[in-house]
Amino acid sequence: MTDAWPGREGRRMARDRASARAEYAERGPYDGDPYADPYGDPYSGDQYRGQGPHDDVPRRYRRRRWPRILAIFLVIVLVLAVGGYFYLDSRLKREAVLDQPGRLADTPGTNWLIVGSDSREGLTAADRKRLATGRAGVGRRTDSMMLLHYGAGGTSLISLPRDSYVPIPGRGMNKLNAAFAFGGPKLLVKTVEQATGVRIDHYAEIGFAGFVGVVDAVGGVDICVKERMRDPKAGLNLQPGCQTLNGSQALGFVRTRASARADLDRVERQRQFFGALMKKASGPGVLLNPVRSVPLALSSTSNFLVDEDDHLYDLVRMMWAMKGVSGGDGVTTSVPIGGAGSSPSAGSYITWDKRKASTMFDALKNDEKIPAGVIAK
Repeated sequence: MTDAWPGREGRRMARDRASARAEYAERGPYDGDPYADPYGDPYSGDQYRGQGPHDDVPRRYRRRRWPRILAIFLVIVLVLAVGGYFYLDSRLKREAVLDQPGRLADTPGTNWLIVGSDSREGLTAADRKRLATGRAGVGRRTDSMMLLHYGAGGTSLISLPRDSYVPIPGRGMNKLNAAFAFGGPKLLVKTVEQATGVRIDHYAEIGFAGFVGVVDAVGGVDICVKERMRDPKAGLNLQPGCQTLNGSQALGFVRTRASARADLDRVERQRQFFGALMKKASGPGVLLNPVRSVPLALSSTSNFLVDEDDHLYDLVRMMWAMKGVSGGDGVTTSVPIGGAGSSPSAGSYITWDKRKASTMFDALKNDEKIPAGVIAK
């Protein structure tokens, strides 16, 4: 009898220890509070979140994941932007225009020579008929030349009439556009620098097809026409009033000479139109609209001829400078005209007012504001 109690006592103690271990395992290692309610709510926690007492764990995981997703997205955007820039930059046509001996020393500010050539490259026979461009003769010619200057003295856009009678290095006196026909962009740059005393820093040239493509890419350009304009030679027939010109109409608008002052009226229209074009191209309706901005970028970069050292960011700066001029923040004018004449070799031509032209170009080469007295009204 006496030996049975220790045995029973031992089995009871073993059962108690086994029960304690089972209870501990059921409670878990974090429920060891001696004062905890043994009949607590088994569905404790925020029931609206549906995750129980540890529902913040997946939220913390999601919070850690968002920065990683954002970083990947930014890297992709950066790669696309950089890749897109270099792709567009590679599409620019380049020619060694400014790398030549005997040029002027550098002058303050930035100077662009912007040329609209009569190149028919890229035009089919149907295009030439539709645009009334005809066929190009021998040599290269230009329909428009403008000198764009920007710097501390402000921004200026100055037309250089193609019929200007100037000395052409190695060719004697002739019309300015003859320099382009004789020796292309190189001789034209040298002629302009010699005639103005202003060093050209950048060069941009666009032909007929490129001009039409750029205008159509931005959805046309708004122009106010003062009186009816009709010129079959330029394929132009416009009624008075403000209207949106498509590429074909715009080309006729900047080419026509069917007006009282012929080339002098034309250079005014060219400045008016190029300013309006740059304003439209740099506006939010184009830049923030991929349907417009992408075709514009592709058309511009494939149709502009620039110097071998010029890049896409140079063209963007030129565009913003011209936008400023069109917005009234600069000067838009022509070289002061002195008179007219003719010669057997050049035909009819116009001459510059030497005193006023010298004052204008002295201001540009010193990066100063152009005096109001030499700005043509």
